[in-house]
Amino acid sequence: MKPINKFTMTMDSRSANEGFARLVASGFAAQLDPTVEELCDIKTAVSEAVTNCIVHAYPDGVGNVYIFAAIYDGGLFRIRIRDRGCGIEDIRKAMEPLYSSLGGERAGLGFAVMESFCDKVSVRSTLGKGTSVTLDKRIKGKPLAD
Repeated sequence: MKPINKFTMTMDSRSANEGFARLVASGFAAQLDPTVEELCDIKTAVSEAVTNCIVHAYPDGVGNVYIFAAIYDGGLFRIRIRDRGCGIEDIRKAMEPLYSSLGGERAGLGFAVMESFCDKVSVRSTLGKGTSVTLDKRIKGKPLAD
């Protein structure tokens, strides 16, 4: 499936950049004329995915967060948030609500939140090589015009 429109960006895994990623993703999706609710869903899911990179991927410092987003026919908005950090040992366990590898005050709801706001969430990870989270959201707005 070929995208109608797309963008890529790279940013540091710093907390200050989480809001920027949400803004860029929702701004890009805005061309599909989403509802306010759909925009909020995108912002929330992207925030969770980026926060996971910031908190978990690079425990000993700052690394890169790679974001690729695309719009496809039928109003499909897809965004992939990827890192080259430590990876996830057990993806199924990590996706369980209330589980956090860090324990403490972490709620362990990141993946559950992403799943509740998106139509599909896919996670791929390799220990020592990083994690990729792909979020799909179907926007019911208007079709894109060139």
